Amino acid sequence: MAHIQSVNVGKARPNPHKNVGQTGIDKRPVAEAVEVRAPGPKHGGLGSGLVGDFVGDRRNHGGDDQAVYAYAREDLDAWSLDLGRPFSDGAFGENLTTVDLDVTGALIGERWRIGIDVVLEVSVPRIPCATFAGWLAERGWIKTFTRRAVPGAYLRVISPGLIRSGDAVVVERPDHDVSIGLVFRALTLEPELLPRLLAADALPDEAKERARRRLPFDLD
Repeated sequence: MAHIQSVNVGKARPNPHKNVGQTGIDKRPVAEAVEVRAPGPKHGGLGSGLVGDFVGDRRNHGGDDQAVYAYAREDLDAWSLDLGRPFSDGAFGENLTTVDLDVTGALIGERWRIGIDVVLEVSVPRIPCATFAGWLAERGWIKTFTRRAVPGAYLRVISPGLIRSGDAVVVERPDHDVSIGLVFRALTLEPELLPRLLAADALPDEAKERARRRLPFDLD
């Protein structure tokens, strides 16, 4: 059964990889239940959707459309085999480490019912940044991560509440085929896919505008 293996939060620590001063990418599993709520706008909001979780670069991260970041334990294990190093839960900066859940295949607008109260909605894939590359200290990491196209998913908070490790995840899928993997590929190395993204109403406005104008992200 799909479930949350761990809930991970990060405290502020120095960030030598960007000029924002601090980062919360070093996320660690917590044993207790964590409150989840919509953080508000990216600029001027609360940052993370998890109470107690720090977001340093408020220009590019956090806010309602990036409230919670999820990555599959199975994908972390695959990276561990490829890179020859272990990755603990939270190692990619994810708030939720999942099991038996196809995060790359999750559809934009797909809803995850977690535990008793929480409902999250899949919004957009994670685009790798300098902090992520510096944190993992793998040469050419942004290009390696981009080619693999297993980015993990950001989610927005539809219904707040408490989540904890072991909570079951029940998935409700919309009627289209625009997945996290497809959006990531379109926004990075395969811009010819961008028009297909407009079928997903729940895609954030910034991504929709890029799709309309056929503008991929610059990863250099």
